[in-house]
Amino acid sequence: MLTVPFGGAPIFTRSRALRPTGKVLPGHARSHNRALVLQTLYTAGAQSRADVARETGLTRVTVSDLVADLIAEGLVVELGQREDARPGKPATLIDVDRAAFHIIGIDLSEHQRFLGAVVDLEGGIVARAEIARDGATGEQAVALVIELVRRLLASTTTPVLGIGVGSPGVVDPHGVVRSAPNLGWSDVALQARLAEEFALPVHVANDANVAVLAEHGATDHDDLLLVKIGHGVGAGLIIGGRPVIGGGFAAGEIGHVVVGTDGGPRCACGKHGCLEAWLAVPRLTAQLDELDAGAPDAASARDDVLREAGRRLGIVLAPVVAALNLSEVVLSGPAELLDGVLHEATVDTLRLRTMAAPGRDLRLRMTEQAEDIVLRGAAVMVLSGQLGVS
Repeated sequence: MLTVPFGGAPIFTRSRALRPTGKVLPGHARSHNRALVLQTLYTAGAQSRADVARETGLTRVTVSDLVADLIAEGLVVELGQREDARPGKPATLIDVDRAAFHIIGIDLSEHQRFLGAVVDLEGGIVARAEIARDGATGEQAVALVIELVRRLLASTTTPVLGIGVGSPGVVDPHGVVRSAPNLGWSDVALQARLAEEFALPVHVANDANVAVLAEHGATDHDDLLLVKIGHGVGAGLIIGGRPVIGGGFAAGEIGHVVVGTDGGPRCACGKHGCLEAWLAVPRLTAQLDELDAGAPDAASARDDVLREAGRRLGIVLAPVVAALNLSEVVLSGPAELLDGVLHEATVDTLRLRTMAAPGRDLRLRMTEQAEDIVLRGAAVMVLSGQLGVS
C-alpha cells in the first residue's frame, strides 16, 4: 500500500495484501507460511513471536522455526525486549529488516526517456536515474535499459533484492515482451536477458499492470481500474483483490479499441479512431501545439480538443465500468492534460452511458502517485515475487 506522509513522497505503509491466486498445496506450505510471517511483520510492524503466531494462526514452534531461518537470511532482525508491565520474562520483538535490501525499479512507459530508481523496502526513493531514449527501438532500446540498470546498481552499496520493470505492450508471465510497437519489440525476453546480465531476480510486466499495484493500497476498494496514459494508453485491473492479466496476457489493452464509427485520427497500428490516436500524450500534445497560442479563440480550441479526448475515453470505459460494476477508476498521466476539461468530459460521458446503481457512486480520480507510480509498482512486484509481501 502507498500513502503520502506529511512533507514527503509516497512510501509503502502497513498495507493489506493482494489476495492469493491459487490453492496452497502441501509441498508449498512452508513457503506460504514463510510469506505469511513476513507479510504480518511487514504490515503490523514489530511483534513478538507469540504475537505473530496469534495473528497468523500458526503454532509457536512453526513461527520460531521460520523466524530463525529469516534471521539467518538477513530478512528479519531482533529489536530487543518489549517494555511490558506484565509478569514473566519480557518478549523479544522482531521485525522485517527494512534496511536490509534495496530494489531497482524501471519505468519504460515514457516516450522520451526511460526512468529508474533505487527504492528501499518501505518505498522510499533512495536514488534516481534516467536515460534519454532518442527514438531508440529494438536492440538499441534493450541496450538503454541495461545501461540504466547498471547506473542504478552502481548508486547503492546495499544488497539488491531484485529488479522490477514496467514495460509498455503485451508482456507474458515469464517477462517476455510479446509486443510493444512503440519500442519496436516483438518476443523480447527482457526478464531473462536482465537476469542473465545482472545475476539478480527480475520481474517484468506491463506498465499499467505494474502501476495498478502501486495504486491498490491508496483505495479501500478491492476492485480497481487504472488507466495509464503516456506514449500509449493501457489499463491495469484488480478485481476482488487479484490482478487480472487475461488468458492472452493483454487484459487492459484498451489503446487500440476503435472509439465510435465516425473514423478519427489514423493510429500507428493502421486503423482509424483508436483510443490511443485520440489520447496518447504525443498525439494530444501535438494537437494542442498546432493551435495558435495568440489566436483569440485558442483557449476555447484547446478545451475542445481535451473535451473530445475525454469523451472518447468515457465511451471506451463505460461498458467496462458497467460490466464489472466498478466504483473507482484512476487516471495516471500528465495532470496538465488529464485534469480539468478532459477529466470532466470523461465523467460526464460515463454518467450518460452507464446506469446509476443503488449504493454505487462511481468515482474518477487522478492518481496520487504522480510520475513515480510505475517505479513504486515495480518495487511492489519485486516484494511480492521475492518475499510474498505486498
